[in-house]
Amino acid sequence: MKIDQSRIRNFCIIAHIDHGKSTLADRFIEMAGIVDGRKFKNQLLDTMDIEQERGITIKSQAVTIPYQNKEGKDYILNLVDTPGHVDFSYEVSRAISSCEGALLLIDASQGVEAQTLANMYMAIEHNLEIIPVINKIDLPSANLELVKHQIDHELGLDVDVAVPVSAKTGEGVENLLEALVEYIPPPEGDNFKPLKALIFDSHYDPYRGVIIHIRVFDGSVKAGDSIRFFSNNSAYKVEETGIFEISLNKKNSLSAGEVGYIIAGIKIISDIRVGDTVTLDINPCKEALTGFKDVKPVVFSSIYPIDADDYSELLSGIEKLKLNDASLVYEKDSSVALGFGFRCGFLGLLHLEVIQERLEREFNLSIVFTSPSVRYHIYLNNGEVKYIDNPLEYPDPMQIDYAEEPYIRASLITPSEFVGNIINLCLQKRGVQHNMEYLDEKRVELVYEMPLAEVLFDFYDKLKSISRGYASFDYDLIGFKRTDLVRLDILVNGQIVDALSQLVFRDSAVDRARNACRKLKLEIPRQQFKIPIQGTIGGTVISRETINALRKDVTAKCYGGDISRKRKLLEKQKEGKKRMKMVGNVEVPQSAFLSILKSD
Repeated sequence: MKIDQSRIRNFCIIAHIDHGKSTLADRFIEMAGIVDGRKFKNQLLDTMDIEQERGITIKSQAVTIPYQNKEGKDYILNLVDTPGHVDFSYEVSRAISSCEGALLLIDASQGVEAQTLANMYMAIEHNLEIIPVINKIDLPSANLELVKHQIDHELGLDVDVAVPVSAKTGEGVENLLEALVEYIPPPEGDNFKPLKALIFDSHYDPYRGVIIHIRVFDGSVKAGDSIRFFSNNSAYKVEETGIFEISLNKKNSLSAGEVGYIIAGIKIISDIRVGDTVTLDINPCKEALTGFKDVKPVVFSSIYPIDADDYSELLSGIEKLKLNDASLVYEKDSSVALGFGFRCGFLGLLHLEVIQERLEREFNLSIVFTSPSVRYHIYLNNGEVKYIDNPLEYPDPMQIDYAEEPYIRASLITPSEFVGNIINLCLQKRGVQHNMEYLDEKRVELVYEMPLAEVLFDFYDKLKSISRGYASFDYDLIGFKRTDLVRLDILVNGQIVDALSQLVFRDSAVDRARNACRKLKLEIPRQQFKIPIQGTIGGTVISRETINALRKDVTAKCYGGDISRKRKLLEKQKEGKKRMKMVGNVEVPQSAFLSILKSD
């Protein structure tokens, strides 16, 4: 069924984490009846196992929903469901680029949170029409009047447009669909102009190659057309076009204003870039669409296969993940302890965890991640500047003039009873308070400047535990500031294990070294000789643990007799252990690398 462009609505759902985006998307799909009742399940658009288990959205997903309004007019609603966690804000920006409107979800019991504001500003930057939606009105703790006051005063949006709904029970969802059709503008675009389409996502099919997800801005595309990518000039012949109705639904063509997919037998993964413009080979458009900002990773870690023979499988897995997650950045790397691998950039620690789980599950790989780090600026005495995220590249301290580390502006919104604990946590993490504002009688917004490196390890976990899950957190990078940086090395049996080296703030080095040595002592199996585990800065040992030797009782056969006989046997054993220690090789197990990444 071909539908007029004025009856198309492209919109996304944006919100803070756990405000009910995926549940609302479920209700839309259920009401449209595009999924058989027997096949329907909760979080239908969260297709990954990890998303289902953790109850979070990681990938933005598109779906086309047919809708007939109260006047009997047919509409096509193209919905893009987005993640809420700060680590996946790049996914949100991609979804927003392909839409004209956004539903901004606000929890009726929790109100406006840090990520609610961040996502709203992103939507305003892209000139989207925003409809505030007050969700979870079925909860006993829902406070509609307070949330309406927050929408008016904190967000500056029109309260009269706000739609109260319960995504769980379906109450108010019909009114929301009516509001959506009324307030979100139809897409602009000319079917008679040359094809101009934006790639906002893609995924890999082992039988059909790369399937690209596009939003068509001008022109149309159909099977048999020859298309060209702006970024690298590669051309392909279109085999199939269609729309997303949970599964791929084949259509004769895609025209201006529509969201759908193209299959063109693309086997070369590197040809596809998310944010690229697709046009026709014979009659191309004059200029490319603006696409997306280049992603800037903030956390760096190296990935190595446990079995060196799995290196090519790891490369293939990372390339396929890159298709589906454009924010992943990687380059080749090597380590004395772990062999060949990849140095990867991530948007946050949760992003790192998700990539690790996806590589292990989807590609059946056994991998090791090194300790995460941020990118530092190192200014040398000769005026040269080095950008370093890998501890192994850290220059000789005698050559360094000074170092700078990245700082963030963190915005924390919390109920007032947790303010004291959160201020203590921020002070521990070298935070400097910039603002403290009471948003209403129960909620406080704290603004801190703090080093990004301090947020990496356990900040988010501690924040959630001391605020019982009520505090929300969002941050922006604001630049670099001077720091007292040192390289912490971990020695096992006198040998540096390069994969365990870390760049740390000098005052935190002793605590980090003690923590690492303590955990390694529990993980490394005992040998026939004593194993010292040391944390060092340069040539100075700042912490030490010792794994005691497995000891055979050589004096067991001596019952009675002269003590010198026992001493002679013990001295002989001691000499043997000394020789063994000199030639002994200590294998550090995979669990030891992982244990250092986890906070207590």
